[in-house]
Amino acid sequence: MNNLSRRSVIRSLLAGGTGAILGSSSTDAAAQTKREMGYNGPLPTDWSIPFDPAATRPRWYPRDLPTPGEVVHEYHIEVLLTPHEMLPMAHFPAYTYNGTVPGPELRVKEGEWVKVNLLNKTHDFHTIHWHGVDVECEMDGVPFGTQYPVGYNQTFQYLFRAQPAGTHFYHCHQMTNLHVQAGLYGAIIIESADDPVRRQFPYTRDYTMVLSEVDTNFVEQQMNEMQLMGAQMDYMSRSPAMMSKMSGEMMGWFASKEAFLAAIKSGWIPPYASSMAGKFRQINPNFFMINGKSYPMAEHVRIRRGEFIRIRLIGAGMMPHFMHLHGHNFWHVCQDGAPLQSPMQMNTIPVFPGTTCDIIVEGTNPGNWHFHDHSDLCLTNNGASPGGMMTMLMYDDAVEAGFTFQEVLTLNS
Repeated sequence: MNNLSRRSVIRSLLAGGTGAILGSSSTDAAAQTKREMGYNGPLPTDWSIPFDPAATRPRWYPRDLPTPGEVVHEYHIEVLLTPHEMLPMAHFPAYTYNGTVPGPELRVKEGEWVKVNLLNKTHDFHTIHWHGVDVECEMDGVPFGTQYPVGYNQTFQYLFRAQPAGTHFYHCHQMTNLHVQAGLYGAIIIESADDPVRRQFPYTRDYTMVLSEVDTNFVEQQMNEMQLMGAQMDYMSRSPAMMSKMSGEMMGWFASKEAFLAAIKSGWIPPYASSMAGKFRQINPNFFMINGKSYPMAEHVRIRRGEFIRIRLIGAGMMPHFMHLHGHNFWHVCQDGAPLQSPMQMNTIPVFPGTTCDIIVEGTNPGNWHFHDHSDLCLTNNGASPGGMMTMLMYDDAVEAGFTFQEVLTLNS
């Protein structure tokens, strides 16, 4: 009771007297600063994300099915073998969703239904895993865990309700060390009907930046080997009996751990054994990309004085990246799609593999500013610097504010 009484007294003091005068002065000063920066929109008010121990539970039961009248967004996604160019004279043979790296961004509202028809046009096996999305188990896209992988000219239909709201992504879960490097990933954005980020920061532009890396030598070698095995995999995918045989001869697929151990005792040699694998081939990424492009080909981020923008960072690859923005601090507002209880002021944010981070940038310092991974390795193109995971935050009204220096593009500094 004493603590509650103290809180009541503090609230009463802040509601009037000196507290009110200070609050009013601070608000007026903030508004004047905004006007000087050219911002005429509403000022942020407050941020309210109460702690809820049940917040991780799905809002809708994942095993439900659509009912008449509910919105169902249908997408057709083809897995293709497509040459992908990160920048001029730098490319690799990519697996792609609909011919692009990353795959198409899917954007739906929370609670709506998503139907994705996955058609495989390559001589390899593929799936789609919906990373961070609460789906029923059969829709999770894990080969041999929730479904058989999709073979050549075969289709698998994914159906799920879009939840929870936030920034998520999708990727192939078959041979992920190759298939994700080779381009099978994309963003899925689930929009909230009551977005606390927009309430606090009325942003006018929304950017998605998918971060990834690739060892082009490894991918080319592995893709060549997979193409040589294509006829065998096509035969297997056309024969359910062959697919379900689950013996070591069938690409090392086993029905259980006991079957695996029995095969070892019978003389089967696993692929990781030195007598089969030879010298281990270490994966060494040599190109680092934002939305499939390396510096200087990554698209710029645009902003104006006084404007709020939202940037969704997705760690789709195998390495952590440490994204640093010059000339600004920003607010880290969401992690893995969920709004933080307390936004954090930062200028460098770690984006780990499999995570997503949303940040809000306010246009407070006109100019052209670098936004890049702070790892020196990740700022190279095949070992040459500068390059890699770098773009620019560009002010549309920089010249109007008095900044006149023209960017010089350099590939040898």
